Amino acid sequence: MSDSFIELFGLTSAEFALSAKERVGRGAGVAREMYRGAVQEGVFSAHRWGLNRDSADRFDATYRASLPQIVRRVEQPGLQGLTTKLVLRLHDGLEAEVVHIPMGRGRHTLCVSSQVGCKMGCQFCETAKMGLVRHLETHEIVGQVMAARHDAGLDVRNVVFMGMGEALDNYDALVQTIRVLSDPGGAAMGQERFTVCTVGHVEGIQRLAAEGFKRLNLSVSLNATTDEARRKLMPIARKYDLKTLQDALVNYQPRANFCLGVNYCLMPGINDSIEDVSRIRDFCAPMNRTMVNLIPYNPGSLPLTRAPEEHEIERFVGWLRDEGLSVRRRITKGRDVMAACGQLGNLELRRSKRALPLSPATRRGDQSDETTTQPPSER
Repeated sequence: MSDSFIELFGLTSAEFALSAKERVGRGAGVAREMYRGAVQEGVFSAHRWGLNRDSADRFDATYRASLPQIVRRVEQPGLQGLTTKLVLRLHDGLEAEVVHIPMGRGRHTLCVSSQVGCKMGCQFCETAKMGLVRHLETHEIVGQVMAARHDAGLDVRNVVFMGMGEALDNYDALVQTIRVLSDPGGAAMGQERFTVCTVGHVEGIQRLAAEGFKRLNLSVSLNATTDEARRKLMPIARKYDLKTLQDALVNYQPRANFCLGVNYCLMPGINDSIEDVSRIRDFCAPMNRTMVNLIPYNPGSLPLTRAPEEHEIERFVGWLRDEGLSVRRRITKGRDVMAACGQLGNLELRRSKRALPLSPATRRGDQSDETTTQPPSER
């Protein structure tokens, strides 16, 4: 991608207006209207705004609104609606994946990626098998939302940073993405519409606490209840033990009624004992409010164990509630099309790109567009 262009979707409306004043000059007075139109339509063209030809040409020579290309769309019906996974090709041929998830009662959440691959190395996660290929830039993360809305025609009202990558490991781009998407002069999404999910990146949690996002949601992936077990599943636990993580979460209180999401991937024979339940209770006890999101394990290409059976899930939910914990059981969505939690990642991409440096790559893929629909896996 040419360095001569500035990506519009990496800027807020105020940043774009200031940049236009400095770089374009005459005609910059309509910059905010241009910006709003680009966000609402997913395209940018200065020639439609009544500017003289010279000013419009300067805008078009300076800015663009790039969107990733949808190269594959797979869908799976379920009890709450249609789960849709989009595979998006970036400018350098690498791919990111997003999932449009039905939440019931006509609501949907878009799960977006913050990186191509991930360096966190969680043993139950398909993305971890890729390693970190590179961070996504702000405009590439925002572009996932725009592509889902404008190119795929999906309703996007809530965004969760829980796709490929650890969002807090790409901190600056994450925070700028939240600012861009919540900008009243653009997408105007309320902060309460965003949830940042983390494997327990303590430094990132501490930095996020200082940002002043009063309505932003946060959830943490716990997945094991002893330091020894967590280190085996999640290498980040070698740096931050459970007590250190707990202290950071206790101190993360952006508002009085904040409720922390505690994600727990239930893996039979690994973390499903009644002793685990007691330790989950103890971990959550110092928090003001928590919601345990119980996620049945979704086997990937190299499964650690099998998916839990229905009676095992119900038993664990019952144990949690007996301890006085609030629990939300996640209905498995998209498992058959590798769109479920922990299943995002392209192993072929890993094999072909793993030698690349962490900066943007230049080679392009050759996948053709494809849309498939699979039968439901939910019963």
